[in-house]
Amino acid sequence: MANPRRSNPNKAASIYDVAQAARVSVFTVSAVVNKKSHVGKKLRERVEAAINELHYRPNLLARSLAKQRTNTIGMVVPDIANPFFPTVVRGAEDAAQKHGYNLLLCNSDDILEKEESALELLLSKRVDGILLTKTAQDFTPSMRRMIAEVNTPFVLLMRTYPKLTKDAVITDDYKGAYEAVCQLARAGHRRIGLMGGPLKVSNGKARWQGFRDALEVKGLAYDPELVMEGDYRIESGYRGGHSLLSRRPDGVYVANYLMTVGFLKAADEMGVRCPEDFGLVSFDDYPWLALFRPRLTTVELPKYQVGFEAVELLLEKIVAPRRQGVVRMLMPELRVRDSCGFRLHMEKSRSEGPVSGVNSES
Repeated sequence: MANPRRSNPNKAASIYDVAQAARVSVFTVSAVVNKKSHVGKKLRERVEAAINELHYRPNLLARSLAKQRTNTIGMVVPDIANPFFPTVVRGAEDAAQKHGYNLLLCNSDDILEKEESALELLLSKRVDGILLTKTAQDFTPSMRRMIAEVNTPFVLLMRTYPKLTKDAVITDDYKGAYEAVCQLARAGHRRIGLMGGPLKVSNGKARWQGFRDALEVKGLAYDPELVMEGDYRIESGYRGGHSLLSRRPDGVYVANYLMTVGFLKAADEMGVRCPEDFGLVSFDDYPWLALFRPRLTTVELPKYQVGFEAVELLLEKIVAPRRQGVVRMLMPELRVRDSCGFRLHMEKSRSEGPVSGVNSES
């Protein structure tokens, strides 16, 4: 094929250049680019050769506008510095790329003003859908109007917010908290405290309720003085740790990893040892926790799966926006290690003789 003559060789090739080089119409080039089936094999090969020779790249923006799609998904998370969310984001990105979508990521710092600014940005970019971990505050009236006007589908992650959408991918935080407290009870702890998350968000409420119900089932007292509300960040775990540990619980459930870091820092400063002085179960697990001493008993949450399934659900909603809302709940996994004090409890039980109601674990 002869080299095409272009008025400006430094300018990116257009669809017209390809059509001229392949000696076909612009419509034929468009059909080949969009993989239409009616173009014959020889003609298709001729057009593809011209595309490769000219290094032609289709105008993705024009194509997306023509299809009313940008093949882009927006995502807003509350704290990208929280090690929980990078794995969630990775799952979402992998699912998006699997389906030919790109992902735009924003961070709200769990602040309503930043969340709304991020959503305005994503909506202005004409994203096809948005994944959102909602802050505790309600949207302002102006934001509600904007969302209603553009009619962009949303899927929530980790927290529900029915005022926006019923579509969500969450973890069974009630079950995770319930199992955490039951494990502390099995380890012989009777005065169990909670370093909880914010009660204005759905998973904070669920983790508190699981804590409360497990105490009741195990016949243990609920003491409001042993319940602290945090914000899922290190500093709140540190402040809550000083306050809670001064009241001498013998077991503590901490509702996320970052608060656990702050809580253990407070314990170290107070000279209180885990698990000798108090047992501890934390939420969420990471590879580096094997380096902690004691090794932490945790409730693992399926972070990658949350992100991946949220994108899958969002794409279903993009295709069928009128279908009923769906909540997908993923199961946590209790991982028993040293910090809950179960091993110490069993050693003490063996030295003192059998203790009824206590089962050994692998």
